[in-house]
Amino acid sequence: MVASDLVRVGLVGAGGVGSRHARVLSGLPDVAVVGVADPDPASAGRLAGLHGARAFPHAGSLVRIARPDALYVCVPPFAHGEPEAVAVDHRLALFVEKPLAADLPTAERIGDAIAAAGLVTATGYHWRCLDTVRRARDLLDGRRPGLVAARWLDKVPPPAWWTTWTGSGGQMTEQVTHLIDLVRHLGGEVESVVAHGTALGHCGPGADIDEASVAILRLAGGAVATLTASCLGPDRQAAGLDVVAPGLGLELTETELVVHEGGTTERIPAGVDPRTAVDAGFVTLVRGGVFPEAVSYDEALRTHRVGCAVTLSAREGHVVHLSPAA
Repeated sequence: MVASDLVRVGLVGAGGVGSRHARVLSGLPDVAVVGVADPDPASAGRLAGLHGARAFPHAGSLVRIARPDALYVCVPPFAHGEPEAVAVDHRLALFVEKPLAADLPTAERIGDAIAAAGLVTATGYHWRCLDTVRRARDLLDGRRPGLVAARWLDKVPPPAWWTTWTGSGGQMTEQVTHLIDLVRHLGGEVESVVAHGTALGHCGPGADIDEASVAILRLAGGAVATLTASCLGPDRQAAGLDVVAPGLGLELTETELVVHEGGTTERIPAGVDPRTAVDAGFVTLVRGGVFPEAVSYDEALRTHRVGCAVTLSAREGHVVHLSPAA
């Protein structure tokens, strides 16, 4: 995939998530962050300066001048589209942070373009890199789950765009998408969704998203799943999911797996930093290697469709069916 051992990375988006990826990538052997693009010159310059890179106003100039081997897109949900198009035009390996967009049509258009170009891709669903997630999959092998119950109870994040549908797509799309991905990964594909949401004015003037949401999902194979989300709290209260199968109960968070089986309880701490693992794995892909935990753009799009179906059901008040191909 690359002409030398050095992997040159361009990064679009100089916010908190982009800064984290830049920090991790700069700490990997034979990886260089060569350019940072952001419409805020001060943010781009500050992050670029930390990593010996050049600052640019947009993805196009970054790619033309810095000539990276791969492009990271770490922009707010509403800003997806143009950076991915640059990667497609230049046939660059592409890492896209979640969510893929604030809406579904934008993500579908990007997905079609990526597929036509045959790009190497990965996305920011870093929970898949957890060794505890692999352990949960192993424990479920041969056992059909009956229930997957996911919840994300948190506070309102700082960015102004987060509290609007057009900015973030809502909490289910922007945050709970991590858990939706694990529902699919551990429980099976989603066949239908029914959801409800409410807002109490907690997010302030101009906000229009649901501040509390619930959804019931029917999974292929007969299992049911629930999603519960809220941003009404003072801090993060919970983010994880429970899985129940015959003779087995699992509690999974980003830091721990709790296994209930045979009358005993085993607590297994996560032994992997998933945020480092997802970047190291993508670099391996860029070099032509194998990264089994990678969530490609196409795979992430399946999760994004579910999140958008939840939002649609809550807003329009009806069941949303997903096609088997989704």
